Amino acid sequence: MEIRTLRYFLAAAREENMTRAAELLHVTQPTLSKALKSLEDELGKKLFTRRSFSISLTEEGVLLRDRAEDLISMADKIEQEFLSLDDVTGGELYFGLAESYQIRYLARELRKLKEHYPGLRYHITSGDTEQVTEKLDKGLLDFAVVCSTPDAARYRFLEFPEADRFGLIVPADHPLSGKAFVTPGDLAGLPLFCSEQSWENDICPWAGDCFEKLHLEGSFRLSYNGSMFAREGLGFLLTLEHLIDVSPESGMLFLPLAPALDLRFYLIWNRYQTFTPIAERFLKQISRSFGPAG
Repeated sequence: MEIRTLRYFLAAAREENMTRAAELLHVTQPTLSKALKSLEDELGKKLFTRRSFSISLTEEGVLLRDRAEDLISMADKIEQEFLSLDDVTGGELYFGLAESYQIRYLARELRKLKEHYPGLRYHITSGDTEQVTEKLDKGLLDFAVVCSTPDAARYRFLEFPEADRFGLIVPADHPLSGKAFVTPGDLAGLPLFCSEQSWENDICPWAGDCFEKLHLEGSFRLSYNGSMFAREGLGFLLTLEHLIDVSPESGMLFLPLAPALDLRFYLIWNRYQTFTPIAERFLKQISRSFGPAG
């Protein structure tokens, strides 16, 4: 199975049309069709359902698409890593980032590094801890930012300088807006929005015996999307401070939780990872600000 053939497969899967895929790949349609037929023969599975003017993936095709995307990303990353070995002015860095206003510290260190290495290029993937650690474990990322205590047997890490405070986003004209903070009892019966990760790992232990009285109306991986639902009056968003606009013009307020619920964030990397030169430089740069690695 060749990387080139997998690229052909992904283009066809994305376009759902052989003619368009062939044009994008700068190959003839017969060449593309032959390559995909050979791939199906090699795997012993039908990957596409073919119609008069379109194609769609079979269940086996969907499975291969998910695997092929990771393989292509890894191949591209390996190629860039070797190209960067002789690049004294920059290189490629790959990050997976959980949501936090403390990402500004990471951006600040990248800015400093880019001043010395103007050829630096960085690639950002956003997601929760589960999503970014999965990509880190597969070798698709150099570093990840997570909000759960790292497994020291698998990762080395740096702790971000501050803690992030959890709270509730509410309309400025809601009765709760007059409170200085909200308790588990205040949230009982309210339609709540939260990420599944935070709901299970943070809100559940924080609420204690009151947790069974809390109602998860909907879950969101990104706080911004949840805030749109909260603004439309569909519920109340549990999220970290500074992620959502709560200026007077927004009509929304952030109320901290009580007892306080603070989360620590960590920059992590695989314990036995071999870094490119630019990744080594970045780690030295940020370690000077964050302190020694765990």
